[in-house]
Order: sequence, then structure tokens, then C-alpha cells
Amino acid sequence: MNFAIIGAGGIARKMSETVKHMPEVNMYAISARDLDRAQAFAKEWGYEKAYGSYEEMLADDQVELVYIALPHSHHHQWSIKAMEAGKHVLCEKAFAVNERQTREMIAVSKKTNRLLAEAIWTRYMPSRQIINDLIKEGTIGQVKTISANLGYKIDNHERIMKKELAGGALLDLTVYPLNFSSMIMGDNIKEINASCIKTETGVDGQDTVMLEYENGVMASLYTSIYTQTDRRGMIYGTNGFLEIENINNPQSIKVYDGDRANPKVIKEIKVPEQITGYEYEVRACIKAIEEGKIECPEMPHDMTIEIMRQMDEIRKQFGIDFGSIE
Repeated sequence: MNFAIIGAGGIARKMSETVKHMPEVNMYAISARDLDRAQAFAKEWGYEKAYGSYEEMLADDQVELVYIALPHSHHHQWSIKAMEAGKHVLCEKAFAVNERQTREMIAVSKKTNRLLAEAIWTRYMPSRQIINDLIKEGTIGQVKTISANLGYKIDNHERIMKKELAGGALLDLTVYPLNFSSMIMGDNIKEINASCIKTETGVDGQDTVMLEYENGVMASLYTSIYTQTDRRGMIYGTNGFLEIENINNPQSIKVYDGDRANPKVIKEIKVPEQITGYEYEVRACIKAIEEGKIECPEMPHDMTIEIMRQMDEIRKQFGIDFGSIE
């Protein structure tokens, strides 16, 4: 499948590192706002074509699947333009700035009959099913509490610090713990309580989110743009607990017994070897396109809307708005 990217930044490089090892992907085109930059990127990674504008690339009839690798503020506009140009779209997380934009993007997907998928890679990874199976089997009993954290020192990145680029921890980092909890408990949420510490530029730098589910389960989530955290996810049940190493790209899953004094590891599962982890979302898109679908079952449109709804509520509690890009 002819694969093309809008945006030639860091995330585009990681995706390129991935697809160059995927025989089902033809690295067809890269576009940037500067032709020299696009040509240098194409030469480095082996793309057939380079375009100095996004519009010019979208006018190429040979482009089939477009990966949107732009700041959050630009996802809505360029996903829609790509679908209206007849392309299928894999859009980076967070999917959009808000729920309204998300619904508009999905409406265009339905109108044009083009695939539209959110690139929240953890939804597509094998680790998701491994964790779900362990819980379903009753390995740790009934789940009662979830905790997860994610932090990287990224406060020196322009797209993180600027309101006009929909910056902050929420759309870039907190989206992962929210998805982590959602993959375990679903989204029958009774109440959300959230707070943040804002940066000098007015975006959220550190977030704490508490979710209370209708069935009495609670989730405690924390993110930071200032520090590297252990990125650990914990799922506590009545008969033991699970420890997930790195919720952003799980490496191993440890099962602990319910011993009160000295919990012991009774099982450790290593996740399958991978290229980078991005390959799963790309394969899911190709499969869905081949089957004539406009959404991926791993992250259907309704789920993307729900996570964005949660983030809208959290940002409302933060007292943060993005002004004209809302």
C-alpha cells in the first residue's frame, strides 16, 4: 500500500523507521512545508516522492494511506483535507483538540467512505489482549483499583508549551493513562476529578486525574512534562495484582499473588518482539482498508469520541481553553 506522511518531524521519523521494515508498505511520499526539508527526509528514509506542500501531496492519485504527523492543532484540518482528497487516514493522537472536531472528522470519514483511525498505538499492541485475558481468567480476582503514570522531560518542545498548538500534558501524555484505564474497565464512568499545575505559557504541565466508575472501581492517573517517571501501570484485584512495565509501550507484565506481607511474582509475561510498536496500528489500518471498513476495531470511532469527551471534561476542570483553535 502506498504510504505517505504529512509532516516531517520526530514522530514521522519513528514511523518511517517502522514502515521501512514492513513489506506490505510502500514508502511512497513525504510532505513538509519546505521542499528542501521534504527532499532531505525522503532521501534519508527512502521515500519515492517529496512534496513541499501538503496540498500538493494530497493531489497525487497514487497516495493511498496518509499518516498525519502534525501538532494536535492541525489534525482536524489535514485529516479532513486528506479524506476529501480520497485518501485513507491514520491520525496521530490526540486525535483532535476537542470532541466537536472529532465528530466532524468522523462525519467526513462516513461521507467519503475513507478509513479514519487514531494512532494511539497501545490500543493495537498484543499486550492489550494479554492483559485483558489475564483479567478475564480471574488471575487477580476482581479488579478494584488502577494506577498509571507517564512522564517525560519534554517541556523544551514548542508544540508542548504553546496554547496555539494545543500543547500541554493532557493531549500528549494523559491520553495514554486514560486509554490504559479504559482498556481495562471500559468507560462507564461515574465521576471525573482532575487538577493540574500550569506552565508559564498557560498549558498544563502536570496532571492528576481520578476516575470513579459506576461499579466502584477507581483509577488514579498522573502525568508530567517535566520529569521521566517509571511509566508503570498497576491493576489491583481482590486476589493479587498486575504490574505493567511502561504503559506507553509495555515490555513485560508481572502477575503478583495476594500475599499480604510479601507479594510474590507468580508469572511474568514478556511481550512479543516488535519493530517499534507502530507496526500494529499500520497493519490494522491496511487490514481494515482491505476489508472495506472506515474504522479499526481496535480503536473504533465511538471510542475515540469517548476518550476525547473525557479529555474535554478534564480540560474544563483545569480551566484551560485553546482559544481560536477550539
